Amino acid sequence: MSTPPADRGSTTVAERAVRRIAERAATEALAPGEVRVHRGSAAVRGRRARVGVAVTLPYPAVLDEAGERVRSHVADRTAGLTGLAVPSARVRVRELRVRERAEGTGTLAPKEASQEVPGGGRARRPWSQRRLPVAVLAFVGAALCGLFLYDVVSVHAAGRSPARWRTRLMEWLATHGPDSGAWPGAAIAAAVFLLGVVLLVVAVTPGRRRLLPVAGPDAGIHAVIDRSSVASLLRDAVAEVPGVTRVRVRVGRRRARVRAGLGFGSPATARRAVADTARETLAACGLARPLRLKVRVRTEPAWRAPAPSAAKSTPVAAGSMPRSADEPTP
Repeated sequence: MSTPPADRGSTTVAERAVRRIAERAATEALAPGEVRVHRGSAAVRGRRARVGVAVTLPYPAVLDEAGERVRSHVADRTAGLTGLAVPSARVRVRELRVRERAEGTGTLAPKEASQEVPGGGRARRPWSQRRLPVAVLAFVGAALCGLFLYDVVSVHAAGRSPARWRTRLMEWLATHGPDSGAWPGAAIAAAVFLLGVVLLVVAVTPGRRRLLPVAGPDAGIHAVIDRSSVASLLRDAVAEVPGVTRVRVRVGRRRARVRAGLGFGSPATARRAVADTARETLAACGLARPLRLKVRVRTEPAWRAPAPSAAKSTPVAAGSMPRSADEPTP
């Protein structure tokens, strides 16, 4: 009597194999070498699978068309090779690679972005134009100069007497100067001095402290990224580390601080995983000046220690000895 096919057994495709297939399929979606896969994910539930890949696409290219080609190819190829139903694939474009013309041909080839700007220099922060402060200062200065000019022209051209406010102002300044010993003159002089220092600092500093320069592939390309965007990337990447339940990220101009809460697992292992993931994410951002990373992992109040090994969980009873294979069973 033969066994029915349904009762002969089942074939299970591991999530790791599905992830590897999806990553391989993403590299085949466009021309060879144009798609670069950073990380893939897969979740298998019965006969259905959900896959996702983070990729680097060539530039220039129409992102929606290139992303749709990668998504459809990954879904179809994974379903065909695994036999699972893959409704769709999630594609995340993490960065772009600029194409350069190959020597002797008219084709464009992808070029890796370097961390340093060509010429040996470093990418600098964008210089803030500070349009609003300059406009306010120019308006106030122009109004005061126009008021004084009107009074002087009216005195010399029309023969009118000086304005009373200008006469009183000149008399007050003559009697309350910095050398007169009166505190109002000294206070005004100190305020003018501090205002000059502030204007000098504003003039020689770039501003835009929320932006971080990105190393461009060409000297004519200047790219920046907001610090909040870097913090979001770090937060999303660290949140995927097993055992991490809470993530707080703070990105400054020179350093990045990551604080993670651990719900289960070994704290030392989790800290290494969080540090490695954060370093990989910062490296993928392509910053012109790498940030100093500081990682802190703390256990949550409901933290569970890792399960003991099998050898420790089944101790040998007192007074019992392991039985030899040749010894007869009583």
